[in-house]
Amino acid sequence: MQLGIYEIAIYGAIVSAISFLLVLLLTPVAIKSLTKRGWTVPDIHKPNKPAVPRPAGPVLMLGIAAAEAVLFALTMNTAVLAVLLATAIAFVVGYIDDSKVMPGWFKPAALLAAALPIVLLQAHGDHLNLVFGSAFIPILYIPLIFVIMPVASNTINSIDVLNGVASSFIIISTLPLLASIAIFGSMEVFLAALPLFFATVAFYRYHRYPSRIFPGDSGALLLGAMYGALAVAGNSEIIGVVALLPAVMNSFLFLSSVKRIVEHRQVKARPVVILDDYRLAASKDRSAPSTLVRLILADGPLEEKEIAYKIFQLSIVSAVLAFATVAVQYLLLR
Repeated sequence: MQLGIYEIAIYGAIVSAISFLLVLLLTPVAIKSLTKRGWTVPDIHKPNKPAVPRPAGPVLMLGIAAAEAVLFALTMNTAVLAVLLATAIAFVVGYIDDSKVMPGWFKPAALLAAALPIVLLQAHGDHLNLVFGSAFIPILYIPLIFVIMPVASNTINSIDVLNGVASSFIIISTLPLLASIAIFGSMEVFLAALPLFFATVAFYRYHRYPSRIFPGDSGALLLGAMYGALAVAGNSEIIGVVALLPAVMNSFLFLSSVKRIVEHRQVKARPVVILDDYRLAASKDRSAPSTLVRLILADGPLEEKEIAYKIFQLSIVSAVLAFATVAVQYLLLR
């Protein structure tokens, strides 16, 4: 059905409030519960390595799922259901990895399943919007979805290395995605994207430096998978890639240096070292993998907060480029 402006405003307010308030109110509860059960990990970049509870994935999933379920009930749009199911699958994959150390191939292989709801529910188009036009690729599009979902999920997971980085990165990157979906996608998918933004905004309050809770693989993977699902369902794949450029660069640097799919925690040589004053410095070990953080530290040691701020700046630059790409696409595809 065609949504009117009044319905869009009301539905948008409802799903935004649900996702924001649930994550905002339930995260402190999760912090206490996880701490009590001993589900914590050391924050290795700080003096005395304080124990930080993890994962926040269940709270993020609950907030997002509740909002998406309400939206689906209001619209009965299959694209909304596809986004929700893809996100839930990525969450389950991440939660398994949070609970038990899995081999490096597990997450990329298991995350292929996150593409299934999008394909089976046909929550995708036949055209790929490029910068200077669109390509009609009905046959190639489905294999592309099976590439996008694991890549988007692992890209966000791989940049979740410092306090507040993954959440702030998603917040900034989602803004141009929302604009692109509003123009090139449907209003239902635009509304489905709002819970990603508002749930992450609420979560950032607790994840920002110094973090009171970490997202874990379940949190980072669900955020990345939802971002990828929205980009596909909203005909905004190229915009999504442009907005995620710093994270994409980080994944490319890591894979090109390691030359195989492997868990970060299984890499023996660390890309950065912690100095006596708890500043971070680029490792001089040639066997250490290349990462975005190591590249940032090439000019000299920095505090964790300073590195996070530089990634924040890169995120803004990528978002601006993504907005510019939206404008160019809009002018050329009219």
